[in-house]
This record gives sequence, C-alpha cells and structure tokens, in this order.
Amino acid sequence: MKMKAWIGIMFVAATSLLTGCGDDVGKVSLGVFTTKDVIIEARQDPKIPGVTCHISRIEANLDFADPSDMGIACRQTGPILPADLANIDKSHGGEVVFKASLSILFKSLKVRRIYDADSQTLIYLSYSTKETDGSHKHSLSTVPLYGTQAWQAPAAQNEAPAAKN
Repeated sequence: MKMKAWIGIMFVAATSLLTGCGDDVGKVSLGVFTTKDVIIEARQDPKIPGVTCHISRIEANLDFADPSDMGIACRQTGPILPADLANIDKSHGGEVVFKASLSILFKSLKVRRIYDADSQTLIYLSYSTKETDGSHKHSLSTVPLYGTQAWQAPAAQNEAPAAKN
C-alpha cells in the first residue's frame, strides 16, 4: 500500500513540474477514447530574449511516462543583439536552455541551443534523454541572424570587387 501511495505522490509531483514549465498556449485532445493530449508551450530563450520556441509534446494523463515525440519551432520575436550572442556557449555542444521532466522514470525533454558561426544561425535541438523503440526522439529548429543587429556581413562581402581589364 505504501508503494502505491509513493508512486501516486511522485506522479503528481512530476505532473506539477511540467505544469510550471513555460507558458501553455494550447492543448488539444487526441480524441474521446484516449487520455492523451497535445500540449503546446511557448518558451523564451533565457539568454536571447528575442527568440521564442514553441514546443509541442504529448501529455498522457493516466500514464507514468509521456511519449517522447515532440516538435519545436523557434522564431525571432524581438531584437537579437550582439550582446546577447556574447553571453552564449559557442562550443559544438552548445548549452541546454530548457529542461522538463517527462516521467518519474528519469525521462526528460531538453532543448539545446547551438550556434552555427559559419551561417550565423541559432540552432535549437529538442530531444528526449531516454531511448524509445530504439530511437532517441528529437526535433530541430533554426533562427537565422540575418536581418538582426547581431548579424555581421562576411568579410568577402565587405571587399570591393576587383576591376576587370
């Protein structure tokens, strides 16, 4: 009996953690005969406030573990400044910018920001930390810096073309 109570408490705690993650902007039921819903959250990048990511995921109300399928779409929703870029991790692995527990069994959803310096693009990778059916589920979205204050013209464009004889 104590084990069932403990599992119930952990389920409520895990559900509460997800509720506090981001702003829920949509919830769509998958049908009358299922307890699963599609949840859509809006999350602002904590270091680049001009970027908002919308993350969709399945919430299984009566299951202990949510399915790992998710989608992500990130867009520029405000100014992106050079000072914003100066504060981010520019390594190949980038940095985790959002994280949410998806189950009491150690599965979590993470969103990692990676900076592609060559194309001056922010890449947002959402992924599950637990393998599901032989696959680590993931999704990708990009935010190009072209047209923002943070974009810098490549050196080749700054040079005048050579005169032809």
